Amino acid sequence: MSKIHVSTKINGDQVEFLCEPGETLLDVLRDQLGLTGAKEGCGTGDCGACSVTVDGRLVCSCLVLGAEVAGRAVTTIEGMGDADALHPLQRHLLEGAALQCGICTPGILVAAKALLEKNPDPSEQELRYWLAGNLCRCTGYDKIIRSVMAAAAEMRGETA
Repeated sequence: MSKIHVSTKINGDQVEFLCEPGETLLDVLRDQLGLTGAKEGCGTGDCGACSVTVDGRLVCSCLVLGAEVAGRAVTTIEGMGDADALHPLQRHLLEGAALQCGICTPGILVAAKALLEKNPDPSEQELRYWLAGNLCRCTGYDKIIRSVMAAAAEMRGETA
C-alpha cells in the first residue's frame, strides 16, 4: 500500500506527514513528529493516556487513524504550556502533588482542559465523570480532582 499525504494543524502549527493507511494518530505523533507526550497505555481506547483533541473534541489518539486528521486541528499536551509558562492545570497538578509515575498525566491534563473549555465551572461529580476515561494506577484521583478544581477556580478569576 502507498502512504497517504496528510496536511493538518498540530498545536497551531501547519504540519505535513506521510502515513500508512492503518497507522494511528498516536504512532504518527510519537514516531514521526516527535510529540511523545501522549502515551500508549492500552492501544484500545480504555485508559486515556493518549488523549488529544481533534477540532476541540477529546479523542483517544490510539483509536484515530493518522489520515483522519487531514485538514483538522489537533492539540496535544505539547500545545498546552511549557516550562517557562505552565498552564494553570499543569501548575496545580504539580503544586498539589497530583502525579506520580506520569504515564496518565498528559491525558488527564488534555481531558481536563477540554472539559474546562466547555464548562469552566464543573461540579466535582461532573469532573469525575469527565475524567472517568483516564485511568491512573498511582494517585487514587483525589489529588487530581482537587488540583483541577483549584485550576478551574483560578482560570475563572476566583481567589482563594
